[in-house]
Amino acid sequence: MSRARGWGELGPAWNAVLWVFTALVVLLLVGPSLTVIAMSFNSADLLQFPPPGYSLRWYAHFFSRTEWLTAAWNSFIVAVLTTLVATVLGTMAALGLVRGRFPGRHLATAVFLTPLVVPVIVTAVAVYGLYAKLRLVGTVWGLVMGHTVLALPFVIINVSAVLQGMDWRIEQAARSLGAGPLRAFTLVTLPLIRPGILAGALFAFVASFDDLVVALFVSGTRAVTLPVRMWSGIQFELNPTVAAVSTMLILVSVLAFGAVELLRRRR
Repeated sequence: MSRARGWGELGPAWNAVLWVFTALVVLLLVGPSLTVIAMSFNSADLLQFPPPGYSLRWYAHFFSRTEWLTAAWNSFIVAVLTTLVATVLGTMAALGLVRGRFPGRHLATAVFLTPLVVPVIVTAVAVYGLYAKLRLVGTVWGLVMGHTVLALPFVIINVSAVLQGMDWRIEQAARSLGAGPLRAFTLVTLPLIRPGILAGALFAFVASFDDLVVALFVSGTRAVTLPVRMWSGIQFELNPTVAAVSTMLILVSVLAFGAVELLRRRR
């Protein structure tokens, strides 16, 4: 029987084709972000590419304007609170879904992961309809709960992946040596699944910090986040401050996913 050959066995010509194709795909994905980064150093008063000159004036403009700093602070606070809530709830849900043996477990898993499938605008409308009745629109905690709905699936997926590869005999050995359920979980299970929890927490932070759609519906005028402020800036100002903020958000995302990769390698 003939076996499938790898790319390394197809010769230098095919390897060159593979590298060119990969470079084109990467350029297609990264090109728009590189354009935004270049425009953030624009010396002109409007968004232009290529920039006629380079300057840091729009970064200085961001740090000198109260509305931008307030929006950034709101985004950070909401993202941190969302990360804490989603990580705790997601870890508990993952434990129940992976270790539990109850009727409807697969249905419950599908329900928890629904926000990944349903369009975000549908989730935003549903959240707004409920929170308007509860008078949570325009509050930080309303944003936190709305973003938790979006962030929870990321925590569940990451923690569940670690739990499914865990050797449960280690926890059973701890229980047989006299450790109670809580002590065995704290000293044995939790350290083993910590990489998955931290990875899920980082995804939850990024999902909250970068969200625009739910924040547009729920933030109101008292809890404006950075993406919402950027949306307003694109509509009414259209100056390179938006590009400068976008560059900083790209940096935050890159650092977050770099941390996820480090956690994956450690695991």
